[in-house]
Amino acid sequence: MDDTRLARARSSKNKDLPNSAGTETLNFKVTAQFKREFKGYAVSQGMSMVELLKEGFELARQKRTRQ
Repeated sequence: MDDTRLARARSSKNKDLPNSAGTETLNFKVTAQFKREFKGYAVSQGMSMVELLKEGFELARQKRTRQ
């Protein structure tokens, strides 16, 4: 990875988090295939993986609340 892409990846990693105060790590295992697809989809939508996870969680919660 060249320096520009590395810097961009590092800066976008926590772009939706103002700072690390008050945040916690969420750690779980997924297959390499799922990670590639999840990350690829997030990038294609112009969002971070954290943003996609939060959006997906909210949609799942709404769906289960309606039932």
